[in-house]
Amino acid sequence: MSYYVGLDLHSNNTYVGVIDSKERRVLKGKFPNQLEVILALLEPYKKRTVGVVVESTFNWYWLVDGLMDNGYKVHLAHPAAFKQYKGLKYTDDEHDAFFLAKMLQLGILPEGYIMPREERHLRDLLRKRLKLVRQRTTHILSFKSLVSRNQAISMDSNKIKTLTEESIDGMFENEHLVISAKANIATMNFLKEKIVAIEKQIRNVTQIKPEHDFLITVPGIGKSLVLTVMLETGDINRFKAVGNYASYCRCVESKRLSNNKSKGENNRKNGNKYLAWAYVEIANCAKRYCPQARAFYLKKSIKTNKALAIKALAHKLARACYYIMKDNVAFDVTKIFGKPILKNGCGREPNWGLGHQPSAPIGQPAAADC
Repeated sequence: MSYYVGLDLHSNNTYVGVIDSKERRVLKGKFPNQLEVILALLEPYKKRTVGVVVESTFNWYWLVDGLMDNGYKVHLAHPAAFKQYKGLKYTDDEHDAFFLAKMLQLGILPEGYIMPREERHLRDLLRKRLKLVRQRTTHILSFKSLVSRNQAISMDSNKIKTLTEESIDGMFENEHLVISAKANIATMNFLKEKIVAIEKQIRNVTQIKPEHDFLITVPGIGKSLVLTVMLETGDINRFKAVGNYASYCRCVESKRLSNNKSKGENNRKNGNKYLAWAYVEIANCAKRYCPQARAFYLKKSIKTNKALAIKALAHKLARACYYIMKDNVAFDVTKIFGKPILKNGCGREPNWGLGHQPSAPIGQPAAADC
């Protein structure tokens, strides 16, 4: 007799549902989020358990890692990829847990990717860096607005980054403005220290994989974005086709069409928001340094608008990066934009983007370090 386990995970409890090969319910109940409790419950069925399904919620790490460490074959259910029958009158946690187990038994479970634990922790650390960078930018803009409101001066952001709390004393006459400005500058500098510390840690422990080494040849990608693309993408072979990867990067339109008529919009948030941000950043850098990318952007912006043009360029670059990682080849500007505009290639360096071989390790500056 084989068993199939469904775990409906919540913030403070987990509903456990176990069925056998004849779809009989042999165990059910709600239990606290304690690994030892769940392992004890599943122990009598362990030898004959085909798999355990855990829904991909915000807090799945501890449960999936714990089950895998104890020898269970774990499947991470992708909730956005399946929907229960909408005509059902009543559902609850028990129904959801057994629904997961039933899909596993039928072999129709849509699964999410379980990234290796060490890479996952590095990815989350890189995400933390991005969050701190955004918070620091918020304080820079807040200080810039404060100066503009009270002194009618537009201060350059790069100059603001060099300020200290002591330099604020003579800028404002009102003591309340001084306290407000110092709060912005102190927080900005504190966040900068933490950002630098995170970057140092990531570079000390992260090794670029061979299949990601050629990403540095893409116009617009520097060392920080190489790490982001590498850690957020994971194993490129999990994407069956380039369209799947582009969709995962949120570079594909969300549409529902019937007879060439719009019938609404599908889930536009499906995919990885961090990769979506990364490729937009790459596109913004590429249009500055690569004439072909700039020409493509200008052509698109005339037909639509700047936001859609950047997204279209990001889509092209995401597709290029897919083949770079899949085939382990350097970026070739002619395959994505056609023949190069400049005789010597793309960008400021003669061979940049045309079969350039990366010669510097990840800690060294790149041609367009964005």
